[in-house]
Amino acid sequence: MNYDILVLGSGPGGYVAAIRASQLGKKVAVIEKAELGGICLNWGCIPTKALLKSAQVYNYASHADDYGIKIAGKIEADFEAIVKRSRGVAENMSNGIQFLFKKNKVDLIQGFGKIKPGKKVDVTDAKGKVKEYSADHIIIATGARTRQLPNMPIDGKKIIGYRLAMTLPKLPESMVVVGSGAIGSEFAYFYNSLGTKVTLVEFLDTIVPLEDEEVSKQLGRSFKKAGMKVMTSSEVTNVDTSADKCLVTIKTKNGEEKVEADIVLSAVGIKSNIEDIGLKETGITTDRDKVLVDEYFRTNVEGYYAIGDIVPGPALAHTASHEGIICVEKIAGHHPTPMDYNNNPGCTYTSPEVASVGYTEKAAKEAGYEIKVGKFPFSASGKASAGGNKEGFVKVIFDAKYGEWLGCHMIGDGVTEMIAEVVVARKLETTGREIIEAVHPHPTMSEAIMEAVAAAYDEVIHI
Repeated sequence: MNYDILVLGSGPGGYVAAIRASQLGKKVAVIEKAELGGICLNWGCIPTKALLKSAQVYNYASHADDYGIKIAGKIEADFEAIVKRSRGVAENMSNGIQFLFKKNKVDLIQGFGKIKPGKKVDVTDAKGKVKEYSADHIIIATGARTRQLPNMPIDGKKIIGYRLAMTLPKLPESMVVVGSGAIGSEFAYFYNSLGTKVTLVEFLDTIVPLEDEEVSKQLGRSFKKAGMKVMTSSEVTNVDTSADKCLVTIKTKNGEEKVEADIVLSAVGIKSNIEDIGLKETGITTDRDKVLVDEYFRTNVEGYYAIGDIVPGPALAHTASHEGIICVEKIAGHHPTPMDYNNNPGCTYTSPEVASVGYTEKAAKEAGYEIKVGKFPFSASGKASAGGNKEGFVKVIFDAKYGEWLGCHMIGDGVTEMIAEVVVARKLETTGREIIEAVHPHPTMSEAIMEAVAAAYDEVIHI
C-alpha cells in the first residue's frame, strides 16, 4: 500500500495535517493505535473543558442569590454525571474526526506504527499482525503523555496523571496537585470548585510560571480566595501511600511540611512519545526528548517529518495543527510562512481564565526593549461588573521606540475568547494608535484591550 503521505498519530497535529494534505490533492492515510483525535480530543483539551464548564455552572448555581435568583432546595454536584457528560463530549468529537476523514477521503489504518528506512512503516494491528505501508512522505505526530517523577511514581490509584483525573469514580475529599501549569491549575480549580480540599504545589516562585508575573500573582490570589492552598517555591520530596490516605512530604522555604490527601495528581509536564517508533533505526536525530526539525518540520532524513508535542516548542493543540498545515503545504510545493512561535497564544481555562501572547514584561526588558506598558482592570469594566466577576485585567506591552506590539497578558472571565484579536493584530503589525482608533463595542470584556492600549499611550478614559 503506497501513499503520498502517511501520518503517524491522529491528534490535532496529525489529523489536521492529513486533511489539509488531502485538500491539496494528496493520497493520505493516518495510522492510529487508539482513539481518533488523540489526547486533545479524548483525554485533554475537549473533555477537560467539559468538566470545567460543569464546575462553572455549579458555581453559578451556588451563587444564584448574587444575581437575584432563588433556587429552592440543596444544590449538589453529581460527580458521576459530570464525568459521564465529559466523556460523551469527547466521544462525539472523536466521531466527528471519522466524519471528516470520510469527507476528505483520508484512509484510517488502525494499529501501532513503526517507521523504517526507505520511507516505510510497519503497522501492528490489535491481533499482532504486521503489515507494511510506504509513502513518499511520512509525518510523525505521536504526541506526548504524563511525565513521571521518580519520587512520585503514578500507581493509578492514589497517585494519578491527567487521564485518571478525568474519570475518578468519586469526588475525593482532598487532593494535592503537583505542578501549576495549565493542566495542574485547571484540575486544581475544577476539584476545588466541587468541594475537594485542594493543595496546589509549584516548584517555582509563582503558579502558571510561564505567564507574566502580574498574571501569575493574580491567579494565585484568586485561587486562595476560592479556598485553595497554594504553595510556591515548594517541592514534593516523598509520597507515602501505605495508609488509607497519601502522606505528602513537601519541602518549602520555611522547612518541611506534611499534607494528607486522598489523591495526588502529578501534573509536572509531559513526556514525548518517541520510544519504539523506529527513530533510531531510521537515523532521525533527537535531542532532549524531542525530534529535531527545520522550519518546515523536516527531520535530518529526507522524506520524514515531525510535528506537535514531539518537536521543540510549546506543546499546544493549536500549535500542532498549524505546524501540520505548514508541513504539508511545503510538501505540496506551496510557500507557507514559517511558524512564529512568539505570536502563538496560550490559554488556561481556570476561573478566572488566563490568556497571553508574545513577550512578558520581564522578557521584553531582558531582550533589550524600551517598553510602554498599559493595564486596564476589569474592576473598571461595565461588562465585568454586570457579569458579577471583576477579578483580573488586560496588560499590554509595546516597544517604545517603534511601536511594535510586543505582548499581551489577560486574566479574567472569557479572556481566552479575546486573545485572538491581539494575535491577528500582531500578525498584521497593527499599531497601538490603530487599536485605539478601532471602535470596540460597549459594554464588552474585549473593549478592555483598547482601554489597556490607550493606557500605554496615556490616553485611557475609564480609569
